[in-house]
Amino acid sequence: MPLDHLKTLRDRLRKTRAGSAGTPVTFADSHPVFEIVALGVRSGVADGNLSSYLVRPLGTNEAVICDAGTLGHGLKRAEARGILDDIPIMPDSALGRAGHVLKQTVRAYLISHAHLDHVAGLVLSSPEDTPKPIHALPQTNAILAEHLFNGRVWGVMGDKGPEPRTGRYTYRDMKPGQSQTIGNSRLDVTAWPLTHASTTSTAFLIQHHGQAILYLGDTQADRPDGPQNLHELWKAVAPLVREKKLHAIIMGVTYPDGQPEEALCGQLRPKDLLASLRDLGHVCGGRHHIRGLRVLVSHVKETFHEGGHPVQHIYRELQDGNDIGIHFMMAEQSARYLV
Repeated sequence: MPLDHLKTLRDRLRKTRAGSAGTPVTFADSHPVFEIVALGVRSGVADGNLSSYLVRPLGTNEAVICDAGTLGHGLKRAEARGILDDIPIMPDSALGRAGHVLKQTVRAYLISHAHLDHVAGLVLSSPEDTPKPIHALPQTNAILAEHLFNGRVWGVMGDKGPEPRTGRYTYRDMKPGQSQTIGNSRLDVTAWPLTHASTTSTAFLIQHHGQAILYLGDTQADRPDGPQNLHELWKAVAPLVREKKLHAIIMGVTYPDGQPEEALCGQLRPKDLLASLRDLGHVCGGRHHIRGLRVLVSHVKETFHEGGHPVQHIYRELQDGNDIGIHFMMAEQSARYLV
């Protein structure tokens, strides 16, 4: 890389790390459209750091939460780091910034599936929340209504289930491939099913004025003798990729390549993700279409085993096999990405 180009990149990074109002930035594109705040990024025993991402079009006070394994704790950590400082809040509000973002900025939840590491924060924060919709596939909403917000595990916080109901959350069932507008916002979301062990997970495409972010809940790789859900998803989003309107993909890699097939539990390894992204390049009409595509890697498994660095290990395996020019970023809790 020429020295003058390297100096330009370093100067740009210095400027963008502070954000537009001194807000810390982990990564910034030269002309970002969306902000992604990582409220929680891991799976496994890290119960204060489980899958949850705030996605907001820059310059707006409208956001969605993609999964909510960690929610209130994640917002409070982000507030303490100054990560939320660019989000406008009402003057003289009695709420802290984290509370304001939860109650006013967040317009909806997009829940990929009802496993506890993706919904625990939603349940625990619900008594302090304001009314808003939960957009999910019907089977996911049914599990939330019947097995979590059911008056036995937790209060009936939704508009379905036994009386008495608070009706705080409205279950918005989604049909695969059909867009819904998030109420009281200029955001559109489309869902596609993903295969995840014995349950159905979901990919959500979030769009604002034609620009997009793609979030995937837990998924396993397509198999020749099984559903081709990832391939079908890539076919659906390929036009946005070719037109450079898909600004980032948030996607999980849970285990390193050494994890045996029979112990994957419906998850991905680096080699599985790389193979699927090569398929995306093929669907788009050539790998040049995905060169430089931002992929924020989430859901790395944390255990009680001492030693080892699974995040670094998985990143190294992704880079070693990265013959398609993907820009991989390993998600960090309380990090802010401008894409």
